[in-house]
Amino acid sequence: MNYNLNRQSEKEAAKLPVFASLKKLVSIISGERRNITIAFAAIFLNAGLSLLGPYLVGYTIDTYVQNKDYHGVLVFSGILLAVYLAAFAVNYSQMRLMGGIGQRMLFSLRNSVFNKLQELPLDFFNQNKAGDLISRINNDTDKVNQFFSQSLMQFISSLITMTGAAIILLIINMPLALAALSPALILWIFTKSISPWIRKKNEQSLKSLGDLSAEVQESLANFRVVITFNRRDYFRKRFSEVNTDNYKKSVHAGIANNMLTPVYTFASNIGQLIVLSLGIWLIIRGYFSVGLLISFIAYIANFYNPLRQMAALWANFQLALAAWDRISLLLSFENNLTIVDDSGGRENGSLVHFGNVSFKYPEGKDVLHNVSFDLQRGKTYAFVGPTGGGKTTTASLMARLYDATKGTILLDGKDIRSYSPCERASRIGFILQDPILFSGTVRDNILYGNPECSGHTNGTLEDAIRESKLNDLLMRFDKGLDTQIRITGDGVSLGQKQLIAFMRAILRKPDLLILDEATANIDTVTEKQLDTILNNLPASTTKVIIAHRLNTIENADEIFFVNSRKIIAAGSFNDALEMLMKGKAES
Repeated sequence: MNYNLNRQSEKEAAKLPVFASLKKLVSIISGERRNITIAFAAIFLNAGLSLLGPYLVGYTIDTYVQNKDYHGVLVFSGILLAVYLAAFAVNYSQMRLMGGIGQRMLFSLRNSVFNKLQELPLDFFNQNKAGDLISRINNDTDKVNQFFSQSLMQFISSLITMTGAAIILLIINMPLALAALSPALILWIFTKSISPWIRKKNEQSLKSLGDLSAEVQESLANFRVVITFNRRDYFRKRFSEVNTDNYKKSVHAGIANNMLTPVYTFASNIGQLIVLSLGIWLIIRGYFSVGLLISFIAYIANFYNPLRQMAALWANFQLALAAWDRISLLLSFENNLTIVDDSGGRENGSLVHFGNVSFKYPEGKDVLHNVSFDLQRGKTYAFVGPTGGGKTTTASLMARLYDATKGTILLDGKDIRSYSPCERASRIGFILQDPILFSGTVRDNILYGNPECSGHTNGTLEDAIRESKLNDLLMRFDKGLDTQIRITGDGVSLGQKQLIAFMRAILRKPDLLILDEATANIDTVTEKQLDTILNNLPASTTKVIIAHRLNTIENADEIFFVNSRKIIAAGSFNDALEMLMKGKAES
């Protein structure tokens, strides 16, 4: 399955109309309906109070100023001040309310994105860079939140104020109102035509920012190699390239986002010029009063000033839509490793069965083709072959990190796809050459993914470790189970990491234990200890060893040679050695 986010994003974004995206955005905060209803009520009240002001000003001029009734002027000035204070209080309350809604939405959205990442298969992470995923969780969600918490209500408030002002203008004098509002029609056509372009530029800018994050993440994650091989210049060049691309894309997005503002300002000025010119002519003709003209000009300002604000808000909206397109695409992916029903099962007597299995990576050639073999309970199997021959892929299929393209894989007589992730993890142990540890203690890492032992005290856990003959390994750590492990790996050798991986896998007493070059970074003495530990596993445990070091496969019950898309029984150790040397020469 194609899980490449950047390959699909532009294509998928083009299929999402504005209102469809907005509908999906609104669904995020569906649980905030009560608070949103209150916020909308506050918007309508604030707009009503704002629209009341110009009327009071015009009425005061025509009724009291021209008649020199200064007492009435003072009274209406007080009323106008009260209106403005009330509008301020309502607006402040609305902004506080939306700020809380925005933060809760950001919390929920980031949770949704992160939880979705936990559900997706290994294929997804092979096709996407970690830095880009981090950018979507942090940066893209923040863009969406900024629009909702800061811009959305302001956008709606501006729209309501504009609509109210337009209605009042049409009531006061329809011909003058139509003339003054005519530039807005041109603006609407211009905005509608340019919005897809603005959205595309923001999409490109966000993608380039994801690429920049990915480059930084890769450089920092491999800083030891960078320093060791003195390749700072290499990463400087790569960073400069992606940073330059990000700079250019950001400039283009900035130009696109700011393009509407001067156009809207010009239209506003034209509208006010029309009102001033025609309004003075109407006063001379006796159709208008001075106060009414001032009110009319104020209402024109109440129409065009929000319109100017909407230019920037519309650009923020396009940015939020672009960010949401990137997020929603990620959220739309489903794990292709679905669970199938296989209640009947098959009795073939083997723990693992490959039946005419073929496999290829997305857009790649077959790694395995029509492969069949059986692994019996309690036996030790070795898989050898040249680098890139398919050994690790075969092991990954056994652990269902991937699904076979064709054919059937059975675990204990049942389709491996019928096991839940928890069931599969409890029955299969997988030790990699470069083990992955997490920040915490040795205890935390040993118990990772082991719910049966998660409630154990240190004493109980140590007893279980002794029972499994793992206590000699635990003694390699100064503070035992409480030894701190940092994500950088500082203070813990690669060999110690491997020991933790061994303890993590063996404590589960799995039915199938896969060792993918698991002893490559361990000294000979420790390797002998591990052999003793492996021999202490239950007699029913099947061990699969993937190795390049020949001494690790000498005692295997059966050896398979993996190369050229095939897996064949190698026979004796010497036969395997001959096939390996020949395979290397051919590859």
